[in-house]
Formats: sequence, structure tokens, C-alpha cells
Amino acid sequence: MIKLPNNLIIRKTDIVAGVDEVGRGPLAGPVVAAAVILDPDKKIDGLCDSKKLTPRKRFLISEKIKSNSLAWSLGRADVDEIVQINILRASLLAMQRAVEALTINPDIVLVDGKFTPDINFKKKAIIKGDNLIPAISAASIIAKVERDNEMIALDKIYPGYGFSSHKGYPTRKHIESLERLGITDIHRITFSPVSKYI
Repeated sequence: MIKLPNNLIIRKTDIVAGVDEVGRGPLAGPVVAAAVILDPDKKIDGLCDSKKLTPRKRFLISEKIKSNSLAWSLGRADVDEIVQINILRASLLAMQRAVEALTINPDIVLVDGKFTPDINFKKKAIIKGDNLIPAISAASIIAKVERDNEMIALDKIYPGYGFSSHKGYPTRKHIESLERLGITDIHRITFSPVSKYI
């Protein structure tokens, strides 16, 4: 058996899914979640919180995760859902969708943070789990790469905002572009300071 944070004990035979989301803080774009079931026989080096990796390193490790895991999947909640149900509930919805899209049913789902999605599996929230649990780290990396790629694609549809660089986060360049160009239909209108430009 393996003892994890919060006095959680997992048997070596348990199928563990790690879950994390990316995109709670941005002013624009979706929130994206991933679920990953690692293969215990295939070690993947470099797993950690996705924010600690360079974009190239994240991409390379994400490819290794996808090719060496037992299963992985993505879930998302779009801007309309974020506006309608709030970002926390949208994040949990994205995680729920990611878990439900797995091709293998886990024995337990370990989720980064304080909250868990509405799923029919044994589950546990682990604060800073993306630094502590390899499967959560893997989910963090895949979700980050996916969302960043979406924002790079959206930059071509909405030029002038710099989405390819700041990925929708509230940087000075992003705020200046809102002042100059106004909001788009991918901006979260319930978020400050977006709301003041409606």
C-alpha cells in the first residue's frame, strides 16, 4: 500500500486517475481539465506542476504522457458556461467531463485542490496535488498544453489581443487591448475588469 497526503492510503493494485484543470484565472477562453491514469510499469520523467515547465518541455512531456499512460482524456467548459454557472462550478464540470471520458474506470480519482467534481467514483481532493501526485501532475501538463494551443488558435481569430502570448490571463498587454479594442465573445463578462468594458 502507498500512503499519500491527507493520510490517504492506496493499494498498489488500485487504478488511480489524476485530475487537474487549467484556466481558472484568465479573463478569456475556456477552462480545460484532464484526467490521466499512468502506467505503473512506464516511468515518465519530469512530472511536476505544469507551471514550472517551459512550453517546449511541457509539450514533450505531454506527448510522453499520452503515449505511455493507460488512459488519458480531456474535458472543458466554455465561456458561456463559465458566465452562467461561475468559474468554480465550470472548473468542476470540466473535470467531471474529463473523468467520464476515460476509457478505463479508476478505483480512485485524485483531484488537485480543495474540491472534487460530481463523479461516481471514490475521490479525494489534494491541495497542491500537482506537485505531490504524479498522475495529477500529468493531468496538469496535458490540460495546460491543450488550453495553450486553444488560445494560440484563438489569437488568429481575434488578432490584437495577444492571446498567443498571455493565454487570456490579465496581463498589462491584455488590459490595454481591452481598453483599445473592447471585449470579444470569448471574454468572461462576469470577470473584473472585463465587466467594465461591456
